[in-house]
Amino acid sequence: MKIDGVAWRPIWAEADGESAGIIDQTCLPFSFETKRLTHMAQAAEAIRVMRVRGAPLIGVTAAYGLALAMRDDPSDAALGAAYKTLHATRPTAINLRWALDRMRAVLMPLAEGERFARAWSLAGEMADEDVEINRRIGEYGLTVLRDVAERKGRVNVLTHCNAGWLATVDWGTATSPIYQAHDAGIDVHVWVDETRPRNQGGFLTAWELGQHGVEHHVIVDNAGGHLMQHGEVDLCLVGTDRTTATGDVCNKIGTYLKALAAADNQVPFYVCLPSPTIDWRVRDGVAEIPIENRAAEEVTEIDGALPDGAVARLRIASPGSQAVNPAFDVTPARLVTGLITERGIVEANEAALASIRPDALHGAIMLS
Repeated sequence: MKIDGVAWRPIWAEADGESAGIIDQTCLPFSFETKRLTHMAQAAEAIRVMRVRGAPLIGVTAAYGLALAMRDDPSDAALGAAYKTLHATRPTAINLRWALDRMRAVLMPLAEGERFARAWSLAGEMADEDVEINRRIGEYGLTVLRDVAERKGRVNVLTHCNAGWLATVDWGTATSPIYQAHDAGIDVHVWVDETRPRNQGGFLTAWELGQHGVEHHVIVDNAGGHLMQHGEVDLCLVGTDRTTATGDVCNKIGTYLKALAAADNQVPFYVCLPSPTIDWRVRDGVAEIPIENRAAEEVTEIDGALPDGAVARLRIASPGSQAVNPAFDVTPARLVTGLITERGIVEANEAALASIRPDALHGAIMLS
């Protein structure tokens, strides 16, 4: 995707062959800044404080972090320690574990002297795979948007959080069908949930869509149901950080409420996901998926631009009040119209998901 007409990815291998660059998403949308990751600890910090975020991008960043650890110390002990450190940064997104498991499985049989080079190349391969996966998700999702356009003309999509190219290596998951529809000349408009408390929708999705020229409006999180009642939403497109083998979907907090409103108003609710986001070992999302609880300050404070352009952090809750900040919720499969994957659109149930389960070697996605 492009920023001011220039193609960017949110993570890339630097020309020196031993560091990675990232877009620092904590600075968006008020300033555009990049950061170089030269050591594993920097990759871990970037994931933990959300300089990079989104399940697919977290996985690729962790892969580069593990590669950097192998550059500094390719021993078995260092591999195990780096795995543990990186895995602890974000507990909910399954792509993190998927990427680390894949890297470890490939590296363990190798001689120490071979590990860094292979780790670095594998991280790059995983990044390129993610781009292709998300492009294919967009192709399948485009058929849904095209069908609405043929019936109604304009397509009004509601999104939640940021499942855009900033959350992946390119295209995004939930935004990939939107970008492809826009590029195909379809009249698509997006209702962008602000997505409190970190405002990933109002900050990141809106910024992305604006850069690409997609018409959109930012709405408060609680406006979605009202818009659905009045026929202003044709479908919902969201992403996911972890999907169970039975079709339950764990995504940014507030997704469950949108799914309930969509079901009550007969609005199709689609989840866009790459297959590495499916946790085949989990069946009950509510009972089994660990939900990350983040700092209370994310709820009680917010970043914003002052009239003079300076960015400041402001308290928005009553002084002295405490806050609780669960970062994700689980939407039961019964509320999901369909799962849009790189292998097709399937129903959110165990049999349908099993039909697209990829044949894998050490977790590698085999694109057909």
